[in-house]
Amino acid sequence: MADLQGIRVLMLATDGFENSELFEPRQALLDAGATVTLASIKTDPIRGVKNDSEPADSITPDLTLADVDVDDYEALVLPGGVGNPDKLRMEERAVEIVEDFVDDEKLVAAICHAPWLLVEADVVDGRRVTSWPSVRTDLENAGADVVDEEVVVDGNLITSRNPGDIPAFNRAIIEALAKVGADAD
Repeated sequence: MADLQGIRVLMLATDGFENSELFEPRQALLDAGATVTLASIKTDPIRGVKNDSEPADSITPDLTLADVDVDDYEALVLPGGVGNPDKLRMEERAVEIVEDFVDDEKLVAAICHAPWLLVEADVVDGRRVTSWPSVRTDLENAGADVVDEEVVVDGNLITSRNPGDIPAFNRAIIEALAKVGADAD
């Protein structure tokens, strides 16, 4: 198991996140020793969903989008769900955060519907990615090379399709962050 001590990961989410796509990567990162910070529109508790409809678990964000300093993190993880990225892509600060992580060549991982944020941030042109099927046309229209694979790693960008891909998604994130940690030593 990779040791991610000292690695700081930011997650962005709001109401409507797919429960497993937030909690499972978060727990895998914590188990590997990373520090994980959750940012949202407000610091009021946010509620997840299962299968995009059934109410699920709540979690209280650590800080607001306005309080995020990209320099404080080595990676950004974006959980899906339909409502979550749809709301976040309308938040100028959320889009700026995604742009800044990509511009700084930091790791950005997005699963399911979360690549909508990558489209909104205009960071997929020429990149190889995957997503939930209904997001693929948006990705193609933004210039991405879209494939149907459980996890796609294109440089600092990691994407997956759905909750069934979470194990591969988590492995790819942890492997990439282990290299970041090794490079910092």
